[in-house]
Amino acid sequence: MTKTHLGHTARKRFGQNFLKDELVIDRILNAIAPTNDDVLIEIGPGLGALTEPMCERVEALTVIELDRDLAERLRHHPFHHQKLTVIEQDAMRFDFGQLSQERQSKLRVFGNLPYNISTPLMFHLFSHQDAIVDMHFMLQKEVVDRLAATPGSKHYGRLSVMAQYYCDVIPVLTVPPGAFVPPPKVNSAVVKLVPHTQAPVSLNQVEHLDKVCKAAFGQRRKTIRNSLKDFVSEAELSALGIDAGLRAEKLSLQDFATIANTINES
Repeated sequence: MTKTHLGHTARKRFGQNFLKDELVIDRILNAIAPTNDDVLIEIGPGLGALTEPMCERVEALTVIELDRDLAERLRHHPFHHQKLTVIEQDAMRFDFGQLSQERQSKLRVFGNLPYNISTPLMFHLFSHQDAIVDMHFMLQKEVVDRLAATPGSKHYGRLSVMAQYYCDVIPVLTVPPGAFVPPPKVNSAVVKLVPHTQAPVSLNQVEHLDKVCKAAFGQRRKTIRNSLKDFVSEAELSALGIDAGLRAEKLSLQDFATIANTINES
């Protein structure tokens, strides 16, 4: 199976899979529903599968591309280069908050994210949630399932709890491997993430929520009586109205927040 598309060879170290299905592309753009009033930021534009049709709909688009050759290609695009601002940088290290301040507007972020860095990149973006209106991302379907999972689901885990603390998670569509070059070995999906204007639960420190989730889901076959024993006692769990005999996947975001706040206070 060729890994070359439109003259560019996909680079494994960048996790490159280029979207080619025009119907899927159109559905993604319709889901984003861009306007000229939006400050649109595309992460990982690649060969421009989303970039080109987006530029046909709006007057300005900023793209963040790590691959030097692809960034140079985009700068000299024969049709849309005047509409494009190309930032050649690692999105994992990019300051989205500063860009929002410079543009004097919140950002609308989208992209076909490299699957090998999608989760840490989302956490980086969550740290800039105040600068973002919404995000539309192509991810592994398994990751979208985890993002949207509810307590009791086999997909429910740390990513579910943390993502849902920061955002509303809205699955948009499923995308088969054949929509890409080269085709990935897994199904993909598009998800919409909308940062909360007000946090759904009260937290003293979000870092403690993350620590509790890591411990609980790192030993998910254990009851929280055992997996969280370094943080909270069974008596304390009982006082909080939380059953110490439950496993992590049965706890709600509110339950995890309650435990995290107790740790902070103690």
